[in-house]
Amino acid sequence: MTQPIGADDAVGTVQKALSVALGLLDRDPSRAAEQAREILLVVPGHPQALMILAGSQRRLGDLPAASAVLAPLARAQANAPSVHYEWGLTLAGLGDANGAISALRYAVHLAPAYPDAWRALGDVWSLAGDAQAADAAYAQAIRASVNDPTLMAAAVALCDKDLLLAERLLRKHLQTAPTDAAAIRMLAETGLRLGRFAQAEILLRRCLALTPSFSGARHSFVVALFRQKKAAEAIPHIEALLAERPREPVYRNLLAACLAMIGDSERAIVIYEDLINDYTNQPKIWLSYGHALRAAGKRRETVAAYRTSIALAPSVGEAYWSLANLKNEPFTPDDLVAMRTQLARADITEEDRLHLDYALGRALEETGEYEASFAHYAAGAARRRAEISYSADETSDLVARSMAFFSPALFAARAGQGCPDDAPIFVVGLPRSGSTLIEQILSSHSTVEGTMELPELAAMARRLGSVGDEGQADARYPAQLAALHGGDLAALGREFLDRAKTYRKLNRAFFIDKMPNNWAHVGLIHLILPNAKIIDARRHPMATCFSAFKQHFARGQHFSYDLTELGRYYRDYVKLMAHFDAVLPGRVHRVIYENMVADTDAETRRLLAYCGLDFEPACLRFWETDRSVRTASSEQVRTPIFQEGLDQWRHYAGWLGTLHAALGEEETSFSGWEETKRLL
Repeated sequence: MTQPIGADDAVGTVQKALSVALGLLDRDPSRAAEQAREILLVVPGHPQALMILAGSQRRLGDLPAASAVLAPLARAQANAPSVHYEWGLTLAGLGDANGAISALRYAVHLAPAYPDAWRALGDVWSLAGDAQAADAAYAQAIRASVNDPTLMAAAVALCDKDLLLAERLLRKHLQTAPTDAAAIRMLAETGLRLGRFAQAEILLRRCLALTPSFSGARHSFVVALFRQKKAAEAIPHIEALLAERPREPVYRNLLAACLAMIGDSERAIVIYEDLINDYTNQPKIWLSYGHALRAAGKRRETVAAYRTSIALAPSVGEAYWSLANLKNEPFTPDDLVAMRTQLARADITEEDRLHLDYALGRALEETGEYEASFAHYAAGAARRRAEISYSADETSDLVARSMAFFSPALFAARAGQGCPDDAPIFVVGLPRSGSTLIEQILSSHSTVEGTMELPELAAMARRLGSVGDEGQADARYPAQLAALHGGDLAALGREFLDRAKTYRKLNRAFFIDKMPNNWAHVGLIHLILPNAKIIDARRHPMATCFSAFKQHFARGQHFSYDLTELGRYYRDYVKLMAHFDAVLPGRVHRVIYENMVADTDAETRRLLAYCGLDFEPACLRFWETDRSVRTASSEQVRTPIFQEGLDQWRHYAGWLGTLHAALGEEETSFSGWEETKRLL
C-alpha cells in the first residue's frame, strides 16, 4: 500500500524539480519553463519557480511575458539580488536602459560580490555610450570574480583607478604564477585602460592560449584589436562569442562596429537595425547606425538617425556634430538654440561639450558669424588637445631620421628587392587636402577599387619601431630597416597585400589605401612595394591646416588640435616629401587640389597616366560612383567639384596668425602664398 507523501517529502520533490529546471534554463529554456509551470501548479507563487519561468521567457525572446512575471516579483522580493538581476536583463532587452541600470545597480547593492550583475551593468552602460561607467562596472565584475588575496588587491586598485598599482601587483604575481589566466586577463584590462592596446593584445593572446573558453578574455581581446583598427582580425573572435550568445547586444554592437571599420557598411546596417529593433531608445545605437548609413551614402536615412539620437538625448553632442559633419545639412535657428542650451548646462560631459563646440562652429560658419564660429572651433580643439598626448618634436625627429636614412645609396642597394606587385595605390598627405576626391576619381575607373584609410602600414611600422598614429617613433625607426634585405622586404610587401584583402570586395586589379599619415612611410612603401603608386595630395597650407583644425576626427590626427602644432606638422610633411622628390625623382605624383578644381579634365588625365591607366569618362563623373566612403569628405565627393570651398579659410585669416607663423615661408612655398601673407 502506497504511503501518503509527508510535508518533508513534498518539499524535497519541489527542490529536486527546481534543481532540474535550473539545469535546463540555459540549454533548453522551453523545458525549463514547462518544469517551472509544473512547480507553480503545486506551489502557486513560488518565487524561485517564477524567476525560472521569467528567465526562460527572456531567453526565448518573450520579453513582455518575462516582464509581466518579474515586475510584481521584484516588488515582492525586494531583498533578492538574483530577481533584480533578471529584472535588469529583461528591462535591458525591452530597451529600457534607465530601468535596467536601476535594477542592476540595486542587485549589486544587495550583493556587491555578484560578478554577473556587474558585468550586465557594464554591458548596459556600454550600450548607452557611457564608457567610463561601463569600465568601472567591468572592473567590479573582475573584483567579484577573484578569490586570491593578491588578485583581490589588484582588483581593488583597478576599481579605484590606481592603474599603476594594479599593474605592479599583477606583474609581481605573474612572476610566480605565469599561467594564471585570470591575472593575465586583469593585467591586459589594466593595459587597455592605460591605452597600451598592443601590450594588451599580446597578453590576451597568451590568456586565450591557456584558456580558449575564457569568453571574458576573448571579449577584451576583440576590444584590444578594434582599438588598434585590426577589425578584420577581430571579427572571427566576436563571431565566436556570438555563437555562444547570439543575442548579446554588446557583442552585436561590437561586430557592427568592426564591419563598419572594414567598409562592410551594408552588413553593419543590418545588425544596427536589429539592435534598434531591440533597443529603440538607445541614442548611441542610433548614432552608430547613422554613421553606417552615411558611409553607405544613404543621406536621408542618415539625417533621420542622427535626429532620432538627438530627440532621445538632446545632450549627445556627437549627434549634432555628425549632422554638422555632413557639410551640406543646414542647421535651423531652433538647432542653434538647442545646442547653446545644452552647452550652457553644467552637467554634460567634456566629450559632449567639445562636440557641441565643433557643431556650433560649423553652424555659425554657415551663417557668416565667423568670430563666434572660430571661438567655438578653438574651444572644441582646446578641449580635445587637453585629452590627448602628442609631441611635435617627436614628429620632427622622425622626419630628420628619415631624411638621413633614406638616401640614394640605400635605395640603390635595395633596387629590385621587395614585392613586385603593382596593385596598391597610396594616397598620402594631410587630412582635408583632397585625398578623398582623388580616391573617388580613381575608384570610378573600372580597374581600381577604393577601399578606405587602411591601418595596416602604420601597424607594420609600429611593429618595426613603435611608430605612433601621428608618425611618431622611437629611435629604432627607420634605422632598423637597414637589417632588412630582399626576402624580408618582399615578405613585408606580401604581408601588406594579404592584410589588404579584407578590404578589397570587387576583385579589381588595383586598390587604393588613402591613409594620409602614410606620408611618413613613403620610404618603407618604396622598399617593400617598389611598383606601388604613391600620390601626394597637396593643398594650400592655410586652407589645409585650418580645415583640419575645425574638423573633429573620431580617432587620431592628434597634431590637428593646436594651430602651432598644425603648422609644424605641415612643414615636416612638406620637408620629407621634398626629400623623396630629390632622392627618388618622379616616384611620387603630386596632385595640387586647386589645380584639380581649376582643370579637372587635365589633372585627371595626368593622374591616370601616372597610374598607368587608360582614360575613362566615368572618372570625370566621379560623383555618380556608388561606394562606401567613411571619411569627413564623404558627402562632398558625392557632388561635382565646387569652387566655393577653396577660400573659406580666408574668413578666419584674422585669427590664424599663430598658424601662419608656425608654417613659416621656406617649407610652405605655394602658389598664392604672397597674397596669403597680405591677408594676415
